[in-house]
Amino acid sequence: MTFLEIAKKRYSVRSYNEKKVEPEKVEKIIEAAHVAPSAANLQPVHLIVVQEKEGLEKISKAGDIYNAPLAVIVCADHEKAWIRAFDHKQSGDIDAAIVTDHMMLEAADLGLGSVWIGYFKPDILAEAFHLPENLEPISILAIGYTDKEPADPERHVKTRIPVAELVSCESYKKQ
Repeated sequence: MTFLEIAKKRYSVRSYNEKKVEPEKVEKIIEAAHVAPSAANLQPVHLIVVQEKEGLEKISKAGDIYNAPLAVIVCADHEKAWIRAFDHKQSGDIDAAIVTDHMMLEAADLGLGSVWIGYFKPDILAEAFHLPENLEPISILAIGYTDKEPADPERHVKTRIPVAELVSCESYKKQ
């Protein structure tokens, strides 16, 4: 499958069955995170992989993971993140987003569903998982199997803004 086919196949899954994600698939998802690029290759990301009921219940107190059997808490390490000298923009959130995207696309390639969760209470996660102050939870990736029909890979033609609104060539052009 080509990259574009995988990207079109991926959709947000908000209904999971009870089937556990096989260890070899979890390893591949983590490998996808491991090879993700980061600013200055500083790799300022830490992942907490949660599969046990107790941990999944802790996450559910912070945000809805839709009964997924696997969740990955993606944290930015603000002590390790690259900082742009000109305006002090820190790369941690961006690097965490890239890692999340890599895992999400690998999950799709493995026949798993996932949903990127940004609506959660970070303070509850930080306390429940004993995060040090330098680690900020940026996203939760819920992963698992679904019994629902997959989304149409060609849905983007109808659900996305036109390319002409997305892209300007050579200079910004107001639409």
